[in-house]
Amino acid sequence: MLVNDKHLTTIWYEKKTDKVKIIDQRLIPFELKIIELNTVDEVCFAIKEMQVRGAPLIGVTAAYGMYIASKENSKFDFLQEVSKRINSTRPTAVNLSWALSKVMTKIADLKEDQTSAKILEIANQIRQDDIDNCKTIGEYGYELIKKIYALKNKPVNILTHCNAGWLATVDWGTALAPVFVANKNNIPIHVWVDETRPRNQGAALTAWELKAHGVPHTVIVDNAGGHLMQQGQVDLCIVGSDRTTRAGDVCNKIGTYLKALAARDNDVPFYVAVPSSTIDWNISDGRKEIPIEERNKDEVLYVHGIGLDNVPTQVRVTTTSDALNPAFDITPKHLVTGLITERGICAADELELLKLFPENRTPT
Repeated sequence: MLVNDKHLTTIWYEKKTDKVKIIDQRLIPFELKIIELNTVDEVCFAIKEMQVRGAPLIGVTAAYGMYIASKENSKFDFLQEVSKRINSTRPTAVNLSWALSKVMTKIADLKEDQTSAKILEIANQIRQDDIDNCKTIGEYGYELIKKIYALKNKPVNILTHCNAGWLATVDWGTALAPVFVANKNNIPIHVWVDETRPRNQGAALTAWELKAHGVPHTVIVDNAGGHLMQQGQVDLCIVGSDRTTRAGDVCNKIGTYLKALAARDNDVPFYVAVPSSTIDWNISDGRKEIPIEERNKDEVLYVHGIGLDNVPTQVRVTTTSDALNPAFDITPKHLVTGLITERGICAADELELLKLFPENRTPT
């Protein structure tokens, strides 16, 4: 997408130098820094410490991580151990294990001298598929926005949580892809951007993306969404997902569940943008089967930003109190109006999902 009127993606392979490059997202919106990933240690650090984040993007990063590992040692047993290590960096997003499994399955029967080139081919394809799928999700979601605009003939107010824009994928994004398509097609829109504590991905990343594309938006505190819905100031909620069960339960950034409850109480449509790589076809019950990552309590105890002297700083917001920092929550399927996938929009329901993805039917 656009950065200073130039097209940029979150991760890419530079053939000339044989290097994988990423945007260090920890520094946005105050600094745009591009770094190289040269070792498995750097790949694991990038995922764990959120230099890259967003379920689709960490899946793509993991695939390139396997390519980086294969340049050091292309033996299958070695790569299998690397795969386990990368997979352990963040437990919730299913794209991580999905991408790693895809790589390991396709190289299982290859000779060692064929392995590295094949992994690079797979990683490049996963990257391109993510771009294509997100763009298609944007087109399907755009139809929802267009219908609302046709009914009210006023700017469409959309609420989103966390960052599910192009920074969370390779390009386009999931929840923000419909917004970008609507903006491109001159549909007047306005986005309510949840700040998304504790890491403020909404205020820092989503707002940065929207500003770069000239999309009208307003940053709000996380607890303002319900109030805005009560006041009739939200026409549509669109969020992303880090893992969606085959039954339609959605795991996304902590606070998503509360938005869904408020949306249901106020008859606001609540949609989830879900590429197929984020659907976990092996589980049905989100609350019982999805592991919820707990991150460092310091993310809650401290706020990071730029001080009055224009220098990055952190401020402690409490004194001796302890903190709890679950990174995700589960929104049960009955609170979800629909899932926006690259194959169309469906109800958050196993049978409806399987109509779009029949290859995942369980053999009888």
